[in-house]
Amino acid sequence: MSTRTLISPAVLARPRGKVLYWTVFAAVILLFTLVFLGPLYWLVSSGFKDAQEVIQTPPTLVPESFEPDNYSRAWEVMDLATLLFNTLYYAFGALAFQLVLDVAAAYSLSKLRPLFGKAILGMMLATLMIPATVLVVPQYLTVLDVPIIERNLLNTPWAIWLPAVTNAFNIFLLKRFFDSIPKELLDAASMDGASSLRVLWSIVLPISRPILGVVSIFAVVGVWKDFLWPMLTLPDPAKQTLNVGIYSLSNGVPVNVLIAALTIASIPTLLIFMIFQRNIMSGLTAGGLKG
Repeated sequence: MSTRTLISPAVLARPRGKVLYWTVFAAVILLFTLVFLGPLYWLVSSGFKDAQEVIQTPPTLVPESFEPDNYSRAWEVMDLATLLFNTLYYAFGALAFQLVLDVAAAYSLSKLRPLFGKAILGMMLATLMIPATVLVVPQYLTVLDVPIIERNLLNTPWAIWLPAVTNAFNIFLLKRFFDSIPKELLDAASMDGASSLRVLWSIVLPISRPILGVVSIFAVVGVWKDFLWPMLTLPDPAKQTLNVGIYSLSNGVPVNVLIAALTIASIPTLLIFMIFQRNIMSGLTAGGLKG
């Protein structure tokens, strides 16, 4: 079956057609590169400018006043080391809870098939249609006075970890991957005497490394970029995350130093994306073993 395109193969084979094709292709690539990398370049380059040049109109494309000390000043003045440690602590704590509880929920819904499992999954997915801002008030009232145990979780890591666990999207991704694992493979392990927990640990989890990597990246980045919830639940400056701490300390800080701090805060997530972008795509599209 032939495929119809904007440029026919006959036109593309001509010299003029090739020139036109590659010209349009290069222009589109250049446009998208500027759109995506332009703001990043502005952020990094503004961190090297002095305060006057940052607010200058029109802005300078190349810094005229090169001040690399802005980054060291931002690190010291805004105590980014403490804020960075706090954010990593919250992010990897949330990751640990998500890997344990979300994997257990997805595995039970996919392979153990509990009573009303489809209804439970449907209610989980229905929460994805609720705007996050709508859930802020009930979640805040919950961590302010946790039912049954009557504990105040403000200024504790649990205020970040517990809401992060209830991630319906990650549970759906994991369940979708577990569904693609052949049932015969798990039945063979059960016939050899393996329990459901043993099957999960020895067979399902090793096969599921791609999707576990994707869920891990989503969990870490989700906590890293969050702003509103940590600002509400972590009022103590010594326990704040990177984004909230920079916002709290921004008053009185020169704008070029503030931009340098924002650049430093952006580096970890950019590195995660650049290093694991192939893992993200392969994990989202990967399936289990084919029978």
